Amino acid sequence: MDYPKKLVDLVAERSKSFQLEGFIAGQGPLQPKLMLLGEAPGRNEVANHIPFSGAAGKELLQAMTSIGLTRENTYITSAVRSRPYKVVKRLNKRTQTSETVYPNRTPSKKEVLAHAPILDYELAVVQPKIIATLGNIGLQRLLGPKWQISARHGEIYHGPVLELTLEQDSYQLSEKHYTVVPLFHPAAIFYNRSLSEAIQADWQILGKLLEKEAE
Repeated sequence: MDYPKKLVDLVAERSKSFQLEGFIAGQGPLQPKLMLLGEAPGRNEVANHIPFSGAAGKELLQAMTSIGLTRENTYITSAVRSRPYKVVKRLNKRTQTSETVYPNRTPSKKEVLAHAPILDYELAVVQPKIIATLGNIGLQRLLGPKWQISARHGEIYHGPVLELTLEQDSYQLSEKHYTVVPLFHPAAIFYNRSLSEAIQADWQILGKLLEKEAE
């Protein structure tokens, strides 16, 4: 996705006070079978500019393949387009010297709001028929904080989503209606293997929805 320079500059200005690194564009076709909305890029994505190219990306591609999706027919983006990091000072156990590292972290609500113009633009231009959110950050960006992935995963939502107000400092409901399917983030399996069956079942729900849409 090529964004207007004015839009990129706006988001850069809105983000300048946050600990964010790089800028990763969404990738995929216009009017795709599906838009996948993740959280934020990580270290790998910042290095190679490919969304979901790390360990979580392998899990995601396996799930996509299981319902006939590929990177070529899916638009992949995220609520925040830069890598959120934190500054950690620690002792290197191997060298016994102090060091500073910059690990990934979850983006804040303010960072999601700062990057909101990008997602609004993508929704308008890409025109996805169905959006699958990956984890809480993308889900709450579209449907608000009352939506929790643990309680709402696999549900099919039809209706308006959140978009920026004209003042660009808060959200309002869109006039256009979308179909949204909340899915667990693909990295969730690394922390809780018991989610495996639920994750597979949710993707099958999405697959059946995509088949119905294609009829």
